[in-house]
Amino acid sequence: MCTHHACQSRRRFLIAGAAAGLLAACGSGNSGGGSNSIAPIEIDRSSSCALDGMLLADYPGPKVQMHYAGVSRPDWFCDTIEMFNIYLNPEQARLVTALYVQDMAKTDWNKPEGNWIDARTAWYVFGSKRLGAMGPTAASFSTEADARAFAGEHGGQILRFDEVKPDMVVLDGGALHDQAM
Repeated sequence: MCTHHACQSRRRFLIAGAAAGLLAACGSGNSGGGSNSIAPIEIDRSSSCALDGMLLADYPGPKVQMHYAGVSRPDWFCDTIEMFNIYLNPEQARLVTALYVQDMAKTDWNKPEGNWIDARTAWYVFGSKRLGAMGPTAASFSTEADARAFAGEHGGQILRFDEVKPDMVVLDGGALHDQAM
């Protein structure tokens, strides 16, 4: 088990490596809107997080697939906070052609499978008592009613995709008060 400082340093190293890979990729800027021309694909036992290599199938909470122009396979993320951190990062250089999260009203929190929805049209619950793969996460839903029901049961604040700001999705644990990383 690593110390808080060692895990934080490893996490920053992995994030810096991912950011460097994004900068080196072709294309520029984020896509302004969702594209349904790219269908979501399913997680399998070998699907791993682009930031830290964690196997997605082994962890609870909503997962993410981010598709880029000119790349056949998506980057996977083991939770929505990672997705927002990468997507909202000013160094994000690859053109995002599709971005999917799971509708947590329709999938099992502990073993999420399928039920992919466009991340840009989803409703998110930040600050609930439910934990994802990396601790505090933002639960994703296709409808406001499902997000409200979840927040009523587990707490949290409901936000739309474009309401999420970079300082809300810092991966060092500080913004979400997760000191376990």
